[in-house]
Amino acid sequence: MIKEEKQRVYRELLHQWQGLASEENDRIALLANTAALLHHTLKTHWTGFYLVKDSFLILGPFQGPVACSRIPKGRGVCGQAWADGKSLVVADVHSWPGHIACSPYSNSEIVVPVCSWNYVVKAVLDVDSTDFGAFDEVDRQGLETIMRELGNVWDRLSA
Repeated sequence: MIKEEKQRVYRELLHQWQGLASEENDRIALLANTAALLHHTLKTHWTGFYLVKDSFLILGPFQGPVACSRIPKGRGVCGQAWADGKSLVVADVHSWPGHIACSPYSNSEIVVPVCSWNYVVKAVLDVDSTDFGAFDEVDRQGLETIMRELGNVWDRLSA
């Protein structure tokens, strides 16, 4: 997909997500629909959220095969994105030190933190592909925009 087309897809995703968010006040429902929207639009292998609970990321709403249910802070791509508070794009997860292999079919990954208004990481979005090098700067920017909006409404959502 060419860059301009991909940017258009993310603009449309943002618009669709804003429609979902404007009508929902339950956090789990919004996370579930967000995972479904991204998964089916981006046609990925696995798309979902891990929620911060104490010193772990706990599996939240997702689309795709069975996943790891608990990830320690700083471990794997998701745990590292949480610890650093920044997005990670990994072209080949098999070369990532300490990668947690939840699925043998995942070959590349992008993880984007969801931060509340005061920059505290509340969750991470994890998106996996069976293709190597599936995610790029356009994906990072597009997903960060949507996750920033999610972070802005996080505290108004009921748990």
